[in-house]
Amino acid sequence: MSTHSIARAPVRVQNDPEKAHRILLGWGYVIFTIMLLALAAYGFDYYRLDPVYRPLSTKHAVLKPSGAIGLKLGYLGLAMFFTIFLYPIRRRWQWLSQQGSSAHWLNFHMLLGVMAPFVIAFHSAFKFSGFAGMAFWIMVAVAISGVVGRYVYGQIPRSLNAAEISSSELQNQHTQLAQRLAKQRVLPVGSLHFLLRLPQPERVTRMSIFSAIIYMIALDLVRPLRVARLRRRAVGFGQKLLTIGGLRKTRHWELETAIATARDQAKLSKRILFLSRARDVFQLWHVVHRPFSYSFLVLAMLHIVVVMLLGFVRWW
Repeated sequence: MSTHSIARAPVRVQNDPEKAHRILLGWGYVIFTIMLLALAAYGFDYYRLDPVYRPLSTKHAVLKPSGAIGLKLGYLGLAMFFTIFLYPIRRRWQWLSQQGSSAHWLNFHMLLGVMAPFVIAFHSAFKFSGFAGMAFWIMVAVAISGVVGRYVYGQIPRSLNAAEISSSELQNQHTQLAQRLAKQRVLPVGSLHFLLRLPQPERVTRMSIFSAIIYMIALDLVRPLRVARLRRRAVGFGQKLLTIGGLRKTRHWELETAIATARDQAKLSKRILFLSRARDVFQLWHVVHRPFSYSFLVLAMLHIVVVMLLGFVRWW
């Protein structure tokens, strides 16, 4: 075969494992969302009934906790719980720790942790009493604390080898981004100050842990609106319409490069400012999340044993 023919040979593009993971994760959220919306649409008239009148409904036989659909939702919730607890077990089981990446496991752990309370709510037909009710509300607390913990974890910058980087390295990144911003001539300095505006360090130090979390989330929610404002100032009326008020990217390469740099600078500045508070929150999160998770597991197993002993579910 000649070198000319080799040059023309098609080049195989390697699969992107991160892209495949994101697609699979996205489909997981879509499937669970569709399933829950379908249950809500089908059982809306049943779930809104007073518990006294539910046995008179034609849907009671399938939607009650021990019904055809309700029981299957219970089995699904149980399978989700066991899968959720594989993530902490993975850290102590060498074989399991070698299967996939920790980040991918964490993402699916989050998916199941967020969706499980909804599945169990439909399984219980929105009746929360006894061990089951106590377990449900603890599960909700675990899910909420898990979402908060995942967010705070993302606020603590990490290097490529997953070791926590020092404040000096953060400052170096901060300086490099600032130098890149100083060289750009697209965005005015005043607009950049608006995007990078943050509270004073003394104020952050005095914040309670709860206030620090709320403030960090608020800054992340406001940032896209500030970026949109930057775009609106830099483009004409037609571009404002095409970008939906600056929420979408423009075709102005220099403008988008400057905005991307400014956005990175804003994110990094916020992380540097709240780094110590994020560490405090993350340490407190470990104290709250784990005991809640284990207590929920105990109550859930008690609920399963009780319903089996009462004959609502067969042993075989």
